Amino acid sequence: MDIVKQPDTIRTSGLGSCVGVILYDETKKVAGLLHVMLPDSSLGKSDKVAVAKFADTGVYALMELLKAEGVRPMSLKAKIAGGSQMFQFGSSDTIRIGPRNVEAVKQELKRLSIPLIAEDTGGASGRTIEFDPLTAILHVRTVNLGTKEI
Repeated sequence: MDIVKQPDTIRTSGLGSCVGVILYDETKKVAGLLHVMLPDSSLGKSDKVAVAKFADTGVYALMELLKAEGVRPMSLKAKIAGGSQMFQFGSSDTIRIGPRNVEAVKQELKRLSIPLIAEDTGGASGRTIEFDPLTAILHVRTVNLGTKEI
């Protein structure tokens, strides 16, 4: 989890079942990126929770980080990418980590009243994303599928 101001950009790679969450303020040209690995902090293996790993704790923590930079929560917008179903065997909920991550992120955005402007989620391929707070464009490069802008 980190934030950036224009003219800098922010990126993450290795989004398979993980979800990249961008929260941004178009007026202030500032953005934050969260790389969500799991939907719920109760899935953590230790008592010490790494808030940025989980949708239920990370989205809120990123909003707070942006607030500390002077961003008003009501001016935030979101874009997300990732959440692939990387393994096609089985149908239990434990295998559906990608779709569960997407659902959990959307639930948190809704709870915090942050509108989801665009998404590139699902599928079975990994992604790399890069966000430019100056243009509010999220560049999504998907393995074997090329690049798109959302």
